[in-house]
Amino acid sequence: MIFSRRRIFPAVAALAATGAASAQPVPPGGDDDDPPMPLKLVVLDMGGTLIADHGEVPQAMLGAFSRHGITVTPQEFAAWRGASKREMVRHFVARENKNAGLAVPIYDDFTAHAMAAYEKVQPIAGAEAALKELRGMGLALATTTGFDRPLAGAILRRLGWEHYFAATITSDDVAEGRPAPFMLFRAMEGARVNDVREVMAVGDTVLDLEAADNAGLGAAIGVYSGAATESRLREARNSGVLPSVASLPGLIKTGLPLSHCR
Repeated sequence: MIFSRRRIFPAVAALAATGAASAQPVPPGGDDDDPPMPLKLVVLDMGGTLIADHGEVPQAMLGAFSRHGITVTPQEFAAWRGASKREMVRHFVARENKNAGLAVPIYDDFTAHAMAAYEKVQPIAGAEAALKELRGMGLALATTTGFDRPLAGAILRRLGWEHYFAATITSDDVAEGRPAPFMLFRAMEGARVNDVREVMAVGDTVLDLEAADNAGLGAAIGVYSGAATESRLREARNSGVLPSVASLPGLIKTGLPLSHCR
């Protein structure tokens, strides 16, 4: 799916200016000159996108593997950033030809250390202001995460952010995590949005962008406030790359330079 500024971002800006109710649908078989589709839903990743990433997850996960006799390098772990943490554990247990049951204590170890690390969770600078502004623009919001339900719920409660989201989808809720598109589809279900072209996904990993592409979403925005570098995100198919979610409302209102679109 190739994104262009002409199709995607004027649509977003038009929505911000006029509201979803006045937007007109795109007729079938159109091209770049068709009327734009409206944006209705923004789906945001959690760790590294909404909350600060100070290495809590890799430290907790690599430590859990080590304490149970499995060696995983930081480089190997990095390839799984954005994925389901349960799926990651099962992968490396199987790679080492260990008993599949070992995945349970390793995952429990990880969860306990991650829960403790996020006792004083810190949001990305400007993230809450961005959420408020996006809601004020009439957009529905959802969040997706490779964390499980207990950890994701604890993070949102500690921040007091539950009320911002029409849906909070975790890797526990789907058969397969990113880059599969299933969490995004569940977020659409929770927000009662049924057209993928009306959805934007935002995340800090290549897997976030790949999941958005696999879902056929209208736009996929990378933010280099977390796991992946700006250059790495730009290598993936994207509609734009930003320093952080704090810049997202401005992008939606004004569009992107053409050089940022793929």
